[in-house]
Amino acid sequence: MFSAVQKVKLVSLFATMTHNEERAHFLKEGAIGLGVGVLYGLTSVVVGHPFDTVKSKMQAQKGFESATMVRTIATTFKKHGIIGFYRGSIPVLWGSGIYRSTQFGVFESVYTLLDNPSCKSEIPLTAGLQIRVILAGLCGSTARAIIESPLELAKIRRQTQQTWQFKGLYQGFGVMWVRTMGLMTTYFILIDTQRRHFPEVFTQSVFGPFLVSGVAATLAWWIVWPLEYMKSQVQANYGEKMPVMRRIRLVIKERGGFFGLYRGIGPGTIRSFISNGTSMVVMANAQKKVTEWGLRG
Repeated sequence: MFSAVQKVKLVSLFATMTHNEERAHFLKEGAIGLGVGVLYGLTSVVVGHPFDTVKSKMQAQKGFESATMVRTIATTFKKHGIIGFYRGSIPVLWGSGIYRSTQFGVFESVYTLLDNPSCKSEIPLTAGLQIRVILAGLCGSTARAIIESPLELAKIRRQTQQTWQFKGLYQGFGVMWVRTMGLMTTYFILIDTQRRHFPEVFTQSVFGPFLVSGVAATLAWWIVWPLEYMKSQVQANYGEKMPVMRRIRLVIKERGGFFGLYRGIGPGTIRSFISNGTSMVVMANAQKKVTEWGLRG
């Protein structure tokens, strides 16, 4: 247990968002964020891609519209073996390192740049949430969406046994952008909230980062899941072409009401919790090494 004074010190230390180290100049923080973010992205793909493949098949591949997670796994393994779960992982493997490092690099840079009284002011009724967390989250998620969108399309086409062409790589960017802003801004808000209110969790080198990031990412995914479902269908060319809102109404009408929009949430939840938890452990320890090596000086 921590005393009141210790908790105040911990809150001050851990209020620095995606890492616990003393901050350098905003440009240097951005560069460091880019570097360690690559490790986050690569770890996320290696750990989570098999469950992402299952999710994509359940959401956007003909023949799997009504299949359960277990049946989807069994069918995929029977037809393609283990390699079938890693279809589409090549563009994402190198791309994930880029767009995830970009999201963290941009966030850290903007968050540090906005270290002023106006942007550090707390939003009423949010238990201490600062304006700069939201602004940095929106900037980071926008940068991620621009890079991720074509890579995500290529991945989904491979996962659903389709081909893709360069001229259509930004198909579905609109819904992708909105989904990503909701996802990552929520993620950064939840990380910030946990750091301020449960600082003792972050004294642990493995369990703390794993639990905090896994929970934050999974809750954020639950919030934006209907948009993730629509994004998968648009990028996979599933069904006839139609506006996103019409797709939503169609799913609600024909596939079990509002909760029909949460198809694939099972494998999506498993992927999110395990991959984001593991990736944060890797990134947090990399941040510590950066400080130990004197690269923030």
